[in-house]
Amino acid sequence: MMLLVTALLVFALTAGSGGIEPTSLLHALAPDATVSERLVFEWRASRALAAALFGACLAIGGTVFQTLTRNPLGSPDIIGLSAGSYAGVIIVIILGGSGFLPFAAGAVSGGIVAAAFVYLLAFQRGIHGFRLIVVGLALGAILRALTSWFSIKADLDAALQAAIWDAGSLSGMTWPLLALSTVVAMTLMFTLPAAFRLLPLIELGDEAASSLGVRVERSKLLLIFIGVGFTAVVTAATGPISFIALASPQIARRLCGGTAPANMLASGLVGAVLLSSADLIAQHLVPGVHLPVGGVTVVIGGLYLVWLITREGKRT
Repeated sequence: MMLLVTALLVFALTAGSGGIEPTSLLHALAPDATVSERLVFEWRASRALAAALFGACLAIGGTVFQTLTRNPLGSPDIIGLSAGSYAGVIIVIILGGSGFLPFAAGAVSGGIVAAAFVYLLAFQRGIHGFRLIVVGLALGAILRALTSWFSIKADLDAALQAAIWDAGSLSGMTWPLLALSTVVAMTLMFTLPAAFRLLPLIELGDEAASSLGVRVERSKLLLIFIGVGFTAVVTAATGPISFIALASPQIARRLCGGTAPANMLASGLVGAVLLSSADLIAQHLVPGVHLPVGGVTVVIGGLYLVWLITREGKRT
């Protein structure tokens, strides 16, 4: 899977009429590289690396929530947390903020507030997966309605900024933005040992985990924070990108099986492959037109969601 991620990165740098020749990839980093080689490398490499990093972050967030809910539909974009992050950024835009750090603060705050509401409304002698999903779907619908209302009532500049950001795109990726996103993502990686320890126990069920000495509700709150963090860092940098968090854990589970930590690592690689592939489709599907990657993932994700719901319906 890592080789596939590398192959997609190379293809992103070399594909199309403006790409670098494969034999010139290393030369583009040399002091005597031509101006065109440096420019192409600067423009394309940051976007390709961001696609891999953000795909992995979304997949990790999806793995956390699907494990918590014990349901393949339990991803941040389904249970309302991505909508909460989006609403948080909209509030930042209303207040006149812009840039990654204000958007990151808004996305994390919005995601945490949404998660808190979902948790409180779904809590009934503990958190149960199906109830969490239903409450999340309802809250997500409410938040999307509110953000749509903002787009209608806001002044033209703010509405346009929100609409561009809402499309979910990697086209504006720069090295400084990628560096900030990477620092935040790497900081969140320090929480993964706790997730690796807790997820296999939570998968056993609340009673079994409690009998093994796990403080179940406190552990779930920590895992929710971890999942929101990985989702919010992507939302702040690119806007909401659907499908990746939903599909990656399921694909990884079918590829490798195994324990929750192994599934999470495999899911991260699958997410990197999926988002990198979707971004290449967005760039090259229509010659001369760069589509937002969020639009590509919504189309693919809609088809996947129909298949998943049909499959789950047959099982029940």
